[in-house]
Amino acid sequence: MPVDVTGPMNERYDEILTERALGLIETLHRAYGERRLELLERRRERVAEIAGGASLGFLPETKDVRDDPDWRVAPAAPGLVDRRVEITGPTDRKMTINALNSGAKVWLADQEDANTPLWENVIGGQLNLLDAITRQIDFSTGTKSYALKPDDELATIVVRPRGWHLPEKHLQVDGAAVSGSLVDFALYLAACGQLQLDRGQGPYFYLPKMESHLEARLWNDVFVTAQEYLGIPRGTIRATVLIETYPAAFEMEEILYELREHSAGLNAGRWDYMFSVIKTHRTRGTDFQLPDRNSVTMTVPFMRAYTDLLVRTCHKRGAHAIGGMAAFIPSKDPAVNEQAFAKVEADKRREAGDGFDGSWVAHPGMVETCRAVFDSVLGDRPNQLDKLREDVQVTADQLLDVASTPGEVTEAGLRSNVSVAIQYLAAWLEGTGAVGIFNLMEDAATAEISRSQIWQWRQNDVVLDTGETVTTELVQRIVEEEIAKLDEPDRYRAARDLFLEVAVADDYVDFLTLLAYERMS
Repeated sequence: MPVDVTGPMNERYDEILTERALGLIETLHRAYGERRLELLERRRERVAEIAGGASLGFLPETKDVRDDPDWRVAPAAPGLVDRRVEITGPTDRKMTINALNSGAKVWLADQEDANTPLWENVIGGQLNLLDAITRQIDFSTGTKSYALKPDDELATIVVRPRGWHLPEKHLQVDGAAVSGSLVDFALYLAACGQLQLDRGQGPYFYLPKMESHLEARLWNDVFVTAQEYLGIPRGTIRATVLIETYPAAFEMEEILYELREHSAGLNAGRWDYMFSVIKTHRTRGTDFQLPDRNSVTMTVPFMRAYTDLLVRTCHKRGAHAIGGMAAFIPSKDPAVNEQAFAKVEADKRREAGDGFDGSWVAHPGMVETCRAVFDSVLGDRPNQLDKLREDVQVTADQLLDVASTPGEVTEAGLRSNVSVAIQYLAAWLEGTGAVGIFNLMEDAATAEISRSQIWQWRQNDVVLDTGETVTTELVQRIVEEEIAKLDEPDRYRAARDLFLEVAVADDYVDFLTLLAYERMS
């Protein structure tokens, strides 16, 4: 039985949901669907092992891969040699144009955390990518028109599909939902892969939420099968992996190795990484308890160890190391801007000094700040792959040293988590995945870390700076108080219910977005 399309076939959807694209989805689902589910089950088994006293560490069975000095990833592909500034954002029509025109070297075209997986967003985003590549895209608000700059001024498109855990319920094979990862990947590759090759680039991807090198091996096998199916040369696909889960930090070399003929490097995250710390060690009491999320900077010991190891690992193997997100949205308040721009500049200067080859911004207004910092370090060089960071010798204990993180848990931090998460979820449920809140561009990772921290604090009976203990009743009261501060409080009722369902539950829910997706049509 071929792929069953249960979502509406709106105008032009047949340009994306072609026979060839659906055939590729069916092929990938039948070849790899069960293996994907087995790897997801392995994640749950690991959490149970940690609950039983096991610890994360570098794998003894892959020591030969780490010790082998000779292997390298493939050379950087066209459009991915210089990545000094990358912009992220969803694939709606306006953002597509603005991101490509932003002056960034790369655009992470996000079908994942900055995108709500409404059917219209899933397919509409693919149409916007197709229209951008064929230069058929424009956008008008009635007072302002948007159009693409010349090709040589546009950012390179790198698509981020959904993570392995997310399904696409509108596409089914034998009555089972297909992986959202495979859908986003296959639709883009079938529609745009050859077009990108014809333009002198290629189909490039950012791979999120992986927890092991075996999941990277699955992606590599998917790439090989898809290239064979579509008649695209093997090695054409390139992928940058987000090291945004705690287990993956211990398998960075192995992840590069598994993807080596398709690898374009690794990226260092923040919120998702912290979210994963809590998720993997949720049964371990206060040993892995984090203070207010905004106090956990990239320079605290366990985060510093992670980023240093990422640069060292990448450059040892000839791969790009891409730094984290500057989420600030320029404000109309000059004082706010001055302070925020100074923080962003300092953060990017740290990354460039540490050896990163580029970094992320969330708003076009931050591109020049990031670029200027990396220009001052790189000069005319496209990257600093030659900065091997042989001084870095990170141990498993350093990666696990969450206990040394300074900071406290405050009422202000609790209120911030509540307010931001509920505001974000309300927008997500309405179809928007990238949301400006308190001058920051937030995506699903913010909601995940926010609700996870509250769950952890409640489980651990944490005492706030006010002397109050974090309880279900306290969280419920603060939720109501924070919603009352917002315009149109009734708009947030569904988000409130979803937030409380996970934040004060007895059992930890692995992914908030899975529950939220079930509430969508």
